[in-house]
Amino acid sequence: MKRNPVTPEGLASLEADLKHHKSVLRPQNVRDIEEARAHGDISENAEYEAAKERQALIEGRIAQLENLVATAEVVDVMKLPQDGRVVFGTTVVLENEEGDERTWRIVGATETDVNAGKISYLTPVAKACIGKREGDEVVVPAPGGSQTWEIVEVRYEA
Repeated sequence: MKRNPVTPEGLASLEADLKHHKSVLRPQNVRDIEEARAHGDISENAEYEAAKERQALIEGRIAQLENLVATAEVVDVMKLPQDGRVVFGTTVVLENEEGDERTWRIVGATETDVNAGKISYLTPVAKACIGKREGDEVVVPAPGGSQTWEIVEVRYEA
């Protein structure tokens, strides 16, 4: 079975999303289906068709979330040796030759949020950084050509 590396926060988010789907969205949709059935002939009932389609989407998402939670491998950066290397869960500050600075936390694929500064360990940036230390230069392949960044800081934070 394929493992799904996540941070403790990532697992909590998956579990909360699963709970919401099971305890809120699924029961609400069941009520919507019952209400649509009460309107009579379901063969030409758009509300009923829409609710049944939502039910399929909700059940699919529940199955996906259950699989993600079951295969989750929690990696707590605070329990790892803090030897200054970039690893899964660390926050890394990068600076390029022009002085542009980027701060990224390396997380699991399911918790990626670029706007919040969280990138997947599968991205080219994360792959280039993992195993490196402060002061090291990393070359990141990009569509417009490779970019060179210096690792300014590595933080181990929850």
